[in-house]
Amino acid sequence: MRVALGQFAVSRTWQENADTCCHLMQQAQQQGARLLVLPEAVLARDIADPDLAVKSAQPLDGPFLSQLLATSRDNTLTTVLTLHVPDADGRVLNALVVLRRGEIVARYNKLHLYDAFAVQESRHVSAGDQVPPLIDVDGLKVGLMTCYDIRFPELARRLVLDGADLLVLPAAWVRGPLKEMHWEILVTARALENTCYVAAVGECGPRNIGNSLVVDPLGVAIARAAEVPAMVLADIDPQRIADARSALPVLQNRRFGRPDLI
Repeated sequence: MRVALGQFAVSRTWQENADTCCHLMQQAQQQGARLLVLPEAVLARDIADPDLAVKSAQPLDGPFLSQLLATSRDNTLTTVLTLHVPDADGRVLNALVVLRRGEIVARYNKLHLYDAFAVQESRHVSAGDQVPPLIDVDGLKVGLMTCYDIRFPELARRLVLDGADLLVLPAAWVRGPLKEMHWEILVTARALENTCYVAAVGECGPRNIGNSLVVDPLGVAIARAAEVPAMVLADIDPQRIADARSALPVLQNRRFGRPDLI
């Protein structure tokens, strides 16, 4: 199964970002991808206004997602992205949505909010309270995570024990000392310790690092982007998963149980 990573710099206008997302959907379809992963919070961003992503929130039936769903009706692609949607009392949710054939087939509200490195996502964003579902793409089970979730190994392990072969991670990884190293180490660790694929897509631009990559079940980066807009393709091979889990049976050898939400 071919996965496409659509890395781009999110602009401050939702119309421009919707057009970019739709173009990437069409491009991924043309290149034989069955799954497209886009960055986190693709509705709007402005380095001069850190709260713009939140202030620009739209409901799931708003014009931004309606345009993407219209494009989705014309292809066979499964598309994963996140956007902010209004919640109660003027707050928002960081909602990951999965689009296929013009419908939202899955949704996950980000569990772990980025209250770290002098950023406080929880000022305006409410945390989710449900473990994300798995989705099926061409017979492979795909687990859903969002950005800061990658720092919490329990979620990745839970999704793999639930059956995930591939974890996808839309992200907007903020620049800073050691942050690019953290990104690559964490993505690689989640793949290796769970003997699964991880496809992590970072927003690029002046605030965030880009550096999207796909890591295989033995910790090998098989595709990657730099710091500029790019589309990266990688093939997810079920036999590679089986071989890795035969040689490195960490899921069988573990002495701890299945992680649950507290």
